[in-house]
Amino acid sequence: MKKVLKKHFWQVGTALAFLLGISLIFIVPALSQQPVVLSLLMTAPDAQPWQQGIIKDFESKYPNIRVNIIEGPNATNLLEDLYTSAFILGDSPYDLINMDVIWTPKFAAAGWLQDLTDEFSAEELAVFSPNDVEGSRYEGRLYRVPMRSDAGVLYYRKDLLDAAGYQPPETFADLLKISQALQKDDKVNWGYLWQGRQYEGLVAMFVEVLEGYGGFWVNPQTLDVGLDRPETLQAIDFLRSTVNQRVSPPGVTTYQEEETRRIFQSGQAAFLRSWPYVWPLANEDNSPIKGKIGIKPMVHAPGKNAGTCLGGWGLGISKSTRHPKEALTAIRYFTSDEAQRNFILKAGYVPSRKELFNDPEIVAKYAHYPQLLEIVGSSVLRPAIAQYAQASDILQRYLSAALTNSMTPEQAMKSAANETRLLLGK
Repeated sequence: MKKVLKKHFWQVGTALAFLLGISLIFIVPALSQQPVVLSLLMTAPDAQPWQQGIIKDFESKYPNIRVNIIEGPNATNLLEDLYTSAFILGDSPYDLINMDVIWTPKFAAAGWLQDLTDEFSAEELAVFSPNDVEGSRYEGRLYRVPMRSDAGVLYYRKDLLDAAGYQPPETFADLLKISQALQKDDKVNWGYLWQGRQYEGLVAMFVEVLEGYGGFWVNPQTLDVGLDRPETLQAIDFLRSTVNQRVSPPGVTTYQEEETRRIFQSGQAAFLRSWPYVWPLANEDNSPIKGKIGIKPMVHAPGKNAGTCLGGWGLGISKSTRHPKEALTAIRYFTSDEAQRNFILKAGYVPSRKELFNDPEIVAKYAHYPQLLEIVGSSVLRPAIAQYAQASDILQRYLSAALTNSMTPEQAMKSAANETRLLLGK
């Protein structure tokens, strides 16, 4: 009897061991094949179109990788603060870094980003807008890949200009002349709207006017500062003249993008300096100016170049990520032709890949994109310096003082130039 029981237990034990072995064959790979999760911080308005569009498509193609979107504040400066705090406190919890173009030099100089120079060939980068690629470099090295472009745009009331027999303005003088003529005929309340509040938008607007007069802010190669040069004072004089001549509203020095968009979209102004996001809103069915607007690069002084400020976002990889390979896979997909085309058609963003501006399916939905490619191509980069945030703060403060008559333009720009040189060690 004992022998029978012993044999029985041996058989049961053998069977259990066999079943356990079989289970481990299936369980161990399953455990080892848990998807890698990449974290990505972005503004709350961007999160929904990303989650419902490009990320959903990516995860269907790469089931072994998941992307976790962390919704941040709407204001990009607050988003930058969150990234900065995470990096300073230690290893960043974010694997992919969604960067405004002006963050690239700061993040790269601080050693927070992986160098992507050897990951992307010249041929691969050639499909993107050259200025978007240049805005992704710091000291000649690539730290991000352009995801979506952006550039300053001059909107104008095409219907009013056509009716009055005017061509779109090319110079600052043209802009003032046409504005005043339309105001005199009671066609509009205001001629020209721009962003004059003390924030980064003021700087973006100003570098366009400064470029239009042939001036410069900071040369990133030599670190020369041009804020106290005559061209800078001419740029400020132009902006002040728009208020003094009542071409622009007295409150324009308190406006950001949305204040100016609402006034323009309500039909009260002839010209607006803003960004491409205005176009679809201004052409909604309930918009008073639907089908009545045109776009062009910023105006300039005679014999000078038009300058539009480059914006846009790109993707980099955190230096502290534990999943650099998967992060690179995600960037390659998100910036691919297929993914960008689908994303643009669903969300209406401006592409970073040049061929998509003339893609028939995209142009059928966004007829102004070929013109937008020309504008992006003439865009101006804000200086790629590690101390950009501090330099921008200096310019914002003194430029606002000059525009609101708290200081004379000469005093304000002399102080701004001196502080900027001190910041840069010049």
